[in-house]
Amino acid sequence: MAKLTREMLISQDNMETRVALVEDGQLVELFIERSRRSVVGNIYLGKVADVLPGMQAAFVDIGLEKNAYLYVDDVRLSSEETREARSISSLLSVGQTVMVQVIKDAMGTKGARVSMELSIPGRYLVLTPMTSRRAVSKKIGDARRERLLDLMEAQLPQDTGAIARTVADESDDGDIANDINFLSRVWLRVQRQAREVVAPDILYTEIDLAMRCVRDIFSADYDKLVIDHKNLYEKIMSFMRRSSPQLTRRIQLYRDKGKSLFEAWKLDEDIAQSFRRDLPLPSGGFLVIDKTEALVSIDVNTGSFVGRRSLEDTLLKTNLEAAAEACRQLRLRDLGGIIVIDFIDMEHEASKRKLLDCLAELLQRDRVRTKLVGLDSLGLVEITRKNVSDGLFQMMTERCPHCDGQGRRLSPLTRRIQIERNIRAWVARSKAASFLFAVSPGSYAIVTGAGVNLAANIKADTGKEVRLIAEPGLGLTEALCLLEGDRPARPHLDSQLFLRRGAKSNK
Repeated sequence: MAKLTREMLISQDNMETRVALVEDGQLVELFIERSRRSVVGNIYLGKVADVLPGMQAAFVDIGLEKNAYLYVDDVRLSSEETREARSISSLLSVGQTVMVQVIKDAMGTKGARVSMELSIPGRYLVLTPMTSRRAVSKKIGDARRERLLDLMEAQLPQDTGAIARTVADESDDGDIANDINFLSRVWLRVQRQAREVVAPDILYTEIDLAMRCVRDIFSADYDKLVIDHKNLYEKIMSFMRRSSPQLTRRIQLYRDKGKSLFEAWKLDEDIAQSFRRDLPLPSGGFLVIDKTEALVSIDVNTGSFVGRRSLEDTLLKTNLEAAAEACRQLRLRDLGGIIVIDFIDMEHEASKRKLLDCLAELLQRDRVRTKLVGLDSLGLVEITRKNVSDGLFQMMTERCPHCDGQGRRLSPLTRRIQIERNIRAWVARSKAASFLFAVSPGSYAIVTGAGVNLAANIKADTGKEVRLIAEPGLGLTEALCLLEGDRPARPHLDSQLFLRRGAKSNK
């Protein structure tokens, strides 16, 4: 496969910071930071609030809204303890003070997940002060790997470990030495603060989104880094001059005042599509993506694509396009857990193998850990992907108050019946003779449309007069009784005959 063109775009204003990763002109990842920043990477001095032997876990108060979750495998072992023989109750007790690091943000009703195995990331190395293990990225060649291991062995404290990042392949010995010195100073500061504060308290705060993405992602693999905020541009340039001066020529300040950075790169449509359930494919097929609590399902359909050669060729082409788009959406939406893709059934083993090879190659581009299980007899492919965040959709949307997250709303007939039922219940309870009800504008059109005479039906059955008005802000089946009086109102609804109630009927 040809070399990808990779670009990183950073846009910042007074509302949010957005970082986009673009491959061959397509948006593949989007990170957003608003007033509520991620706490992943932060180190806290916490206090054990509860120990649950049945779950082999503990809850730790680290000063956030919800207690953090600490699983037994994330508890740091002493030299005398073995992983096989331990239990959470033998390792932790209520009230115990522990130093932990957030490895996953709070998601839904769950608090953040934490670990006692700490790490402090730098540009070229990740310091792991709780271990003595030294390791190097698998993407670095053998010669450079040996040199990095020698450098870490010579310069790291005896009981301190580190992992050399892939970007360390672009560094020289002085860069590694500077990173080790910087990270060692940070760790000493964390230890000193831990001795001085009272739990729960924060000991180390991860840097902001823009700087974090530049530090962790931007490398020689990227052709360009474009920033639209002058102060942020200067801050990043200062950092890169110290850490990777050879990459500064790839960093640009975006100056076009007539068009925003994301608009210039035509990313708005990609962002809008990340909220859609159905996504078109180039040849006329489409994907349907559904996220549930248990898994993410992706269904592949040929749609209007009929092909030109044979049925097998048509199915293979649709499946290959679907594989590319599905892998892109996994990254863009940050979908995690179990992902099941229902590809269109193909007869030939060669076609199936080509599809799996394509998937494997596409998943290698994903920075998040993934595992491709394989293709079963039903044409289903199972992929597991590490769950890192709530994802773009959860961050930028909220649950619909009308459908409660189901993606559907009540039909017009159901709404009319429910509104009439609610009004009739109110009228039956009241001794008044006339009423003024408000309903939502959409529902008003339904209950007063052609062939619908709700008020006349109620008057014929009860002898009481009902009038309706539209009022924005009400629910789909909500009827608000504004006024009621002792005798039928004149056409202009003389307010002297009514008593304002301002009470709602049933929703």
